[in-house]
Amino acid sequence: MIPMEIPQKGKEPFILDIDEQYRVDSTLEKMSKLKPIYGCKAVTAGNAPGLNDGATAIIVMNRKKANDLGLKSIGTILAMTSIAIHPNRMPEGPGFAIQKVLNMANLKLDQIDVIEINEAFAAVPLVSIEVLCDRDKARAKEIQKKTNINGSAIAIGHPNTSSGARIMMTLAYELRRRGRGYAVGAICGGLAQADACVIRYEG
Repeated sequence: MIPMEIPQKGKEPFILDIDEQYRVDSTLEKMSKLKPIYGCKAVTAGNAPGLNDGATAIIVMNRKKANDLGLKSIGTILAMTSIAIHPNRMPEGPGFAIQKVLNMANLKLDQIDVIEINEAFAAVPLVSIEVLCDRDKARAKEIQKKTNINGSAIAIGHPNTSSGARIMMTLAYELRRRGRGYAVGAICGGLAQADACVIRYEG
């Protein structure tokens, strides 16, 4: 987090140096009492992300240019894709986007070390995992073990228009922490668009 100084008329500047997303006072009991939102019986403020402020920037270049500049790569983008499905099937979108991008990268899901599926709502990763495992419950549990291991938008927040880049960076740093591997990130968009990206880190 980089502190930001915000000028105030006639006052000392306000220093923003904390993460905007706080859910420290959350318990299952309190969450169960939250009222539904968006006219949906199952969606509450507890299983939807905060819409947060935020900005991201990623420098993308070929490896030769990075080497010429003396920069160390934090990951290689192997494939990216954008899709759209029927609007009332939105939670399935990231699952289908992951299937497509893995085919583009010539990889199998078993080769992927870590996955992030953005939590537009808590149901989205769960439904997309069902797409990925073809409703095989044992396989779903295996996929869940490597999905959203560092949290996603419900825990971290959803800086609208910045979340895709944030997901890619979170995955790249997780792979760097592990020393090598493959990651795939996916996010749904307005109505039933979805995007996915495969990243590799080789140390």
